[in-house]
Amino acid sequence: MAVTEASLLRQCPLLLPQNRSKTVYEGFISAQGRDFHLKVVLPEDLQLKNARLLCSWQLRTILSGYHQIVQQRMQHSPDLMSFMMELKMLLEVALKNRQELYAPPPPPQFYSSLIEEIGTLGWDRLVYVDTCFSTIKLKAEDASGREHLITLKLKAKYPAESPDCFVDFPVPFSASWTPQSSLISIYSQFLAAIESLKAFWDVMDEIDEKTWVLEPEKPPRSATARRIALVVKPLGIKLSRNIHLWDPENSVLQNLKDVLEIDFPARAILEKSDFTMDCGICYAYQLDGAIPDQVCDNSQCGQPFHQICLYEWLRGLLTSRQSFNIIFGECPYCSKPITLKMSGRKH
Repeated sequence: MAVTEASLLRQCPLLLPQNRSKTVYEGFISAQGRDFHLKVVLPEDLQLKNARLLCSWQLRTILSGYHQIVQQRMQHSPDLMSFMMELKMLLEVALKNRQELYAPPPPPQFYSSLIEEIGTLGWDRLVYVDTCFSTIKLKAEDASGREHLITLKLKAKYPAESPDCFVDFPVPFSASWTPQSSLISIYSQFLAAIESLKAFWDVMDEIDEKTWVLEPEKPPRSATARRIALVVKPLGIKLSRNIHLWDPENSVLQNLKDVLEIDFPARAILEKSDFTMDCGICYAYQLDGAIPDQVCDNSQCGQPFHQICLYEWLRGLLTSRQSFNIIFGECPYCSKPITLKMSGRKH
């Protein structure tokens, strides 16, 4: 009890007991440099869940939308010190939200300077601006004709504070900023970043155009991986045998064709019936967001399955056996041996 009292005094030095039994505390709670009067009345057993909290009208106004949260914390806090710490954090959040809600509008020069900057950039590059000029979206086109967007969230102290930048890049975009910077300087850095990523996007666009991309279905510019459909063959052997054919002067897709000795099936020229990707057990393509990622090892079968479907199937067979996270059994279609290695997320 003495330790708790000392902690309470240290954390809330302006809140003091008003009687010897310490069932009444009165004083102030401090947040963001301001003090707010309050009074806490505890029952004789000092259980906080039966206590009463009396607030000044200023504190009551600020916490008006947080009444249920305050009551909940009183019900679950083990002691007064814990409750006061949580009440202080809640008050900090309420004050911050209140400041943002009632923040004074920027001065006229804030808007005039932004309009001038946008005019210098070119109004044709402006995609969106909200009524407060706090959110601005600009577009740019790279050398291959792809359009890219940058979203800028301006802060109240712009340009003293740098805006937050949001882009659809496969790498982080961090713009350098000084109080003398402007939208023009950020846009220039945005253009430079786009051009540095041109070769990467050229490779990914060729893969998207000339192969059947299974995942992601609509790849964003930030996506760095593709899952593509392949005709099932012993690709591992060919990869080991032909890796020396990889030519840095060729595109990634062309190198894959040469090394693996295959042509990638394209969605545009294949009917779904010609290239079945549905799970051979549940007969669905997507199952809880997953697609069939297990394939029968028999080259004459090649039936795909969802991992969880194949796991449940093999687990129900008396002839299946398991060694750690690997299950050995028979394919539901061709009855040839099939092996399933379970990932940690599916059991």
